[in-house]
Amino acid sequence: MFDLESLNKEQKESVQSTEGAVLVLAGAGTGKTKVLTSRIAYIISKGLCFPDQILAVTFTNKAAKEMKERAISLLLASAPFLGDFSGLWIGTFHSLALRMIRPLHEKFKRSSNFSIIDADDQLRIIKKIMKENGIDDKKYRPKSIVYYINRWKDQYKSIEEAKTLVSKFTTEEIAYKLYKPYQEMLASLDAIDFGDILTYCIDIFKYSPEVISRYQNKFKYILVDEYQDTNAAQYIWLKLLSMKHGNICCVGDDDQAIYSWRGADVGNILKFEKDFKDAKVICLGQNYRSTKNILKVANALISNNSTRMKKEFWTDGEAGLPVIVKSLDNPRYEAYFVSSLIENKHNMGTRFSEMAVLVRATFQTRAFEERFITAGIPYTISGGLKFYERKEIKDAVAYLRLVVNQDDGLAFERIANIPKRGVGTVSINKFYTIAREQNVSIPSAAEIFSKNASSISATKLVEFFKDLNIWREEASYLSPSDLTKKILEESGYITILKESKTIEDEARIETLEELVNALREFDTVSEFLDYISLVLDNSDSSPQDKVIISTIHAAKGLEYNTVFIPGFEEDILPHKKSIEEKGELGIEEERRLFYVAITRAKKEAYITMCNKRGSYGDYGARQYVSPSRFLYDLPKGSVKII
Repeated sequence: MFDLESLNKEQKESVQSTEGAVLVLAGAGTGKTKVLTSRIAYIISKGLCFPDQILAVTFTNKAAKEMKERAISLLLASAPFLGDFSGLWIGTFHSLALRMIRPLHEKFKRSSNFSIIDADDQLRIIKKIMKENGIDDKKYRPKSIVYYINRWKDQYKSIEEAKTLVSKFTTEEIAYKLYKPYQEMLASLDAIDFGDILTYCIDIFKYSPEVISRYQNKFKYILVDEYQDTNAAQYIWLKLLSMKHGNICCVGDDDQAIYSWRGADVGNILKFEKDFKDAKVICLGQNYRSTKNILKVANALISNNSTRMKKEFWTDGEAGLPVIVKSLDNPRYEAYFVSSLIENKHNMGTRFSEMAVLVRATFQTRAFEERFITAGIPYTISGGLKFYERKEIKDAVAYLRLVVNQDDGLAFERIANIPKRGVGTVSINKFYTIAREQNVSIPSAAEIFSKNASSISATKLVEFFKDLNIWREEASYLSPSDLTKKILEESGYITILKESKTIEDEARIETLEELVNALREFDTVSEFLDYISLVLDNSDSSPQDKVIISTIHAAKGLEYNTVFIPGFEEDILPHKKSIEEKGELGIEEERRLFYVAITRAKKEAYITMCNKRGSYGDYGARQYVSPSRFLYDLPKGSVKII
């Protein structure tokens, strides 16, 4: 029989409440995975169903693998006589839905071996369709088209329904016009994309009563992890599957709903009691991760959100140190302060990997990376690239290299077609041929070619070389930061990113703005180029024990002994764009981001802010900035301002 003794009162209730709809509000560090896996083991060991009659859904393959391994381990300990547990349906939304639709391929007109395309394939198909329809991919970015189509699928919007959502004369309208040709192209390729997996599955459920009936009868118990992160399609899918037995247990925390930008709808968890008749709500209030002071700060801040389920988390653990709040003059001093603390803690025996710097925006990493390299602190960027390894930074640096050295062939190859100028592999090969024949550099060969050809690409290259010559002249009197800003704007690089309107390209703009700020610290472009060559050469730390630098979004679900939260300023946390686009709802999501950040900390948390920070549009050195509005919500008794 399954042993419940290791569970606290609320965890036991969550495990034993097997019948009907149950919402388990599981805050950070309250043992939600333990509840989910224990619930699976309890249901099976009690003989309430067979292993293959449970459907357990999560968001990542890693989480699904961990859930399955832990559930099977508990079952082997409590009910080994039941034998094989491989029949458990535990996986991500997409993997489970794919398992359902693969045998039903004929219902959506595919072969049994249909392919599932990835993001790169999506982009290639959209580019092909745009070309066939005479749509300028410089005016309307293919990435933006893909973004809108994916969002409509996440919302379970058909082509007809999408029409009502678009505004005239926008990229979104172009995306709508390409939605149908895109789906037709997928069909001709015997392929589907990730969004289609759930939408086709829902379609089959809706229009094939025998199919939905089979799965509704099959799955007596449904369990869902991270319910606050579900989008509309996932919500509909779960509703349809749970209609027969009604035994659905969703585990989540509305205070950790931070993914609205990728389609997640916090409303799904907030309306749970309305959606499911006689739903039971259980709050896992006991936190096993953080100290009392850290939890008091988290609770005090998040309680200011109005669109949330009222709850408070607590711990039997020690009060711990107060949360430290420190104001520094600028990002360089901020990074120096954090690095000094990290060095001191490491010297006192704390492993580097037990400390994390959690940033709101990717551009913030630069100051910390440069300081850590100087101080010899090993670090890693979690879920992303280091600052000077990012594509947009490499592109910008290539422009600067070509301005400084007109014969830099590698730099020319990198940016000759960024933004697009019609310079592809064929053109580059021609340049190499001319370079060999006339014993000149690749850029010189390209210039020779452009002056003697009459193609559109040649004309664009002529303009490009004119721009390069102007920038070289301006380099003699403009500051490196002003020159870089001018190049990024006049080349069209920034314009392309702005027109994209995707989250990724918005982050790239911020990263480039930070590059412009970084260049203010150098007298010449050559000095900067020498500096980053040394930075890149010294940035590969061999030790496995490294400080984590991560965005708050990427840190969700992780924990560290010590957490540093820099940039506690207006326009960063809360982020300016979030407020501009969503107003009060945006501010509430920013509060949730801070809540997620501080609850990653087990023992110590440090919040830092700057008095001055660089601004892309400001030709001066730095601008004064205001502390985050959230500063005034922090409880005095649990915070120490130094």
